[in-house]
Amino acid sequence: MARLLVTGGAGFIGSNFVHYWLREHAGDRVVVLDALTYAGNLANLESVMSDPQMRFVQGNIADGPLVEGLLREEKIDTLVHFAAESHVDRSIHGPDAFLDTNIMGTHSLLKAARKVWLEEKTVAKHRFHHVSTDEVYGSLGPQDPSFHERTPYAPNSPYSASKAASDHLVRAYHHTYGLQVTISNCSNNYGPYHFPEKLIPLMIVNILHGRSLPVYGDGRNVRDWLHVSDHCRGIDLILSKGVPGEVYNIGGGSESENLALVQTLCTIADEVFDEEPALCASFPECVAARGERAASLIKFVQDRPGHDRRYSIDCGKIERELGYRAAVSLQEGLRHTFSWYLRNQAWWRGVMDGSYTQWIDKHYGNR
Repeated sequence: MARLLVTGGAGFIGSNFVHYWLREHAGDRVVVLDALTYAGNLANLESVMSDPQMRFVQGNIADGPLVEGLLREEKIDTLVHFAAESHVDRSIHGPDAFLDTNIMGTHSLLKAARKVWLEEKTVAKHRFHHVSTDEVYGSLGPQDPSFHERTPYAPNSPYSASKAASDHLVRAYHHTYGLQVTISNCSNNYGPYHFPEKLIPLMIVNILHGRSLPVYGDGRNVRDWLHVSDHCRGIDLILSKGVPGEVYNIGGGSESENLALVQTLCTIADEVFDEEPALCASFPECVAARGERAASLIKFVQDRPGHDRRYSIDCGKIERELGYRAAVSLQEGLRHTFSWYLRNQAWWRGVMDGSYTQWIDKHYGNR
């Protein structure tokens, strides 16, 4: 049975991975390490907190002695590293935290893993899996081929630059010290527990609040969308079948312009409120509750600095070598995600405190 340390396991993707792993790998030990910053939320793990196979530890990945102690005490053989500052807008306004967490924090984890696994030899086999992003590859033109694992790095924001640096550190620890590592670069995730500063949950929450839907620039920026459940399956395949030292791109095969994505969410909202009139009492501020179309809320706002035009992931390697296939279509995933936010008001209202709402208003200007 595997014994995992999951960093950032109370965040969006990390918590989904914890739920996935406990469900699909009964008997494995899962230790979650999370600093519980603004995007880390114990409510994400509420349903598994009593699971005897799961332990939660509040702490910082930069705390070397803490990480070393967990690796030894829990006899960890697999470290899955999600913990990161990840919001591009926040990196533009305050890049220091991104360098501290994404670069120095990752290096601290690597040092701890090297000491405990390689020098002390506490386990017979080990794996350090680093979760990264397609943003390290930069931006594509409309006709450019999709990013693949040999695409040169060309990050364009402090966030993507910090993730690129962490990728290089992980690779270096494999080639220099022999640490058994794998790296995955994923496209834009969405799904349950997604913190509502990101595009899809922000649009859903704003639709339900009757607030404007801010779309950067002309809305023609293209992203490949990956349902978080497909991402978790991809990581599972890499851990079980992936080759140490290798990089695997995980995508959803669902490119969409941002404006088209927002319009699709608006259509879903209109349909759902038409199908379930009782929702009007629960969300009286939603324009759909008044029989109006949600798309009337779309508002174009000034583009953000360095906004990459297009991301597109080539999943050929992980498909050929590990048998990965994205199972959730974008239309299906968006409808499921919208329904999840309808059913989990307490969760998203709980994370949207006054300070967060003020930050959204300041940086998106979406009243």
